[in-house]
Amino acid sequence: MTEFEGLDPASLAARIAALDEQGALDAVRARIDAGDDPLVIIEECQLGMRWVGEHYQTGKYFISGLIMAGEIFREAMVILSPLLPETTADASQGSVLICTVRGDIHDLGKSIVTMMLRSYGIVVHDLGVDVSPDEVVRKAVELQPDILGLSGLLTVATEGMKATIAAVRDAADQVGDLPIIIGGGIVDEQTCSYAGADLWANDASRGVRLIREAIAARG
Repeated sequence: MTEFEGLDPASLAARIAALDEQGALDAVRARIDAGDDPLVIIEECQLGMRWVGEHYQTGKYFISGLIMAGEIFREAMVILSPLLPETTADASQGSVLICTVRGDIHDLGKSIVTMMLRSYGIVVHDLGVDVSPDEVVRKAVELQPDILGLSGLLTVATEGMKATIAAVRDAADQVGDLPIIIGGGIVDEQTCSYAGADLWANDASRGVRLIREAIAARG
């Protein structure tokens, strides 16, 4: 029995779960050659990614494993993207607007959360790093996400989070009662209260769980 119970050890999902980069990409190409639906292939990639996320949550994998899995998934999408319909996002799973706030350029944690959310089929709009409050508000008005995620690693990011949240709250007539989660190594309950956020997370697993719960509550 494979260590990933219920998965065929030779399957694409199992190869991603085992962080077998070459094996996973070979499997993607073989599935394409066999005429499989690219969307079905992506679903199996997502299954493998969920295994990686679960192993991270239980301590079997560390951040390096998540990064490796994210790179495998990214490379698989490079192969599959030309074969996909123009729109493949499933809006029924919810949408997230996410960025690293003004004054901070770190994006490792944000990238991990983004990868994990996408593995659940959630639409993620990633604005990048060092994003101003005005830009966050502009995109929140345009995209009307289910939840806003603000990330930061440096202490100065706390002020960026506070300023951004204040700007979003001021635009409540345009974005509604938008839940906001902050995340990063600097974040705790006190930071959350100071910045005015609704939720906080200092690790990717907690962040993804809270975001999924917030989206479900809005649905």
